[in-house]
Amino acid sequence: MATEFHLPDIGEGLAEATILHWFVAVGETVEVDAPLVEVETDKAVVEIPAPIGGVVLHHGAEADEVLAVEHLLAVIGEVGEEWTPSEAPAGTHGKSVADDAAPIVGTLDTGDAPSVGQGVQALPLVRKLAGELGVDLSNLSGSGPGGRITEDDVRAGAERTIGPHTRVPLSATRKAIVRNLTRSWQEIPHVTTYGSVDASRLLAERAKAGKVPLEAVLIARLIPVLKKFRGFNATFAGDAVLEHDRYDIGFAVDTPDGLMVAVIAGADGKSVADIGSEVRLLAAGAKERTLDRGQLTGQTFTISNIGAVGGRFGTPLVPYGTTAILSIGRADPQAVVRGGEIVIASEFPLSLSYDHRVIDGGTGRAFMADIIEALGT
Repeated sequence: MATEFHLPDIGEGLAEATILHWFVAVGETVEVDAPLVEVETDKAVVEIPAPIGGVVLHHGAEADEVLAVEHLLAVIGEVGEEWTPSEAPAGTHGKSVADDAAPIVGTLDTGDAPSVGQGVQALPLVRKLAGELGVDLSNLSGSGPGGRITEDDVRAGAERTIGPHTRVPLSATRKAIVRNLTRSWQEIPHVTTYGSVDASRLLAERAKAGKVPLEAVLIARLIPVLKKFRGFNATFAGDAVLEHDRYDIGFAVDTPDGLMVAVIAGADGKSVADIGSEVRLLAAGAKERTLDRGQLTGQTFTISNIGAVGGRFGTPLVPYGTTAILSIGRADPQAVVRGGEIVIASEFPLSLSYDHRVIDGGTGRAFMADIIEALGT
């Protein structure tokens, strides 16, 4: 008997996934636990195995299509079996099509879509989007139920008014980046303070440790400062600040799919060499999209080596769920004052952004002063 398999919540809070590749075509046989489909979530590319063995009778979406969690992903049955859509609700994972049939969730009634002008139907969020994009709803034809105007209709209308262009759809990863950065910028009152530190000692320690990634030396030097200033290794919780006793340090990785943050868990208990090895492995995994959710979330503090891409000072955004982020720029030789004289030396530019709800300006400068001392001695 055919079994319907619905898209599971692969990671905490997953809302949707993009179908990348079907390993098994409709009509082909798949074994239990063998790779069935590859999907892209907010943070990673994931292979989903077949829940049972049999013949694939149906694909719930084609490559490059987006499928919401709980929606039908695939149907697997027996050789020669035919399948027609059942009336099982979306939440019935892996149930036989004959089990507990119930009416399928219907389409949105157009009576729920308030009118906007004579003959125009659109939901409030769609009307808001139209206002932001400068689209006149009365000029659009709705593709939704009952002629309701959808978000896609509005965006298509906006594209027609801006002249020749190339439309580049956002990947699931880029959509996640947009959501996370927008939330961070909208909810966290950012303050950024700056400093610089002599690069020679930090680079010498890096060389002594076997040319480990700069992030490894930086993380090791930062841990004692974070232990002293606990508000920088914390989470704002509305009516309280959660000061973490763990030091899971995130570091930014520039990947072809966008900026990701990989996490060194328990960094306070690891040597520079161990951190260096983990940085290399995590950076490679981020670029190859092989890291799991636990390796990409949960950081308590973040560093960003913008010098690796040619940057100097910046205004880094505090990752949501944390209170601070430190970026380190490229150490170019330049004129600096040392001992009352102007000399040519290399200094790392430092940019520290923090949540002003938790950290005051004076504390931010004190933290930066201790960072400079920790990195320069």
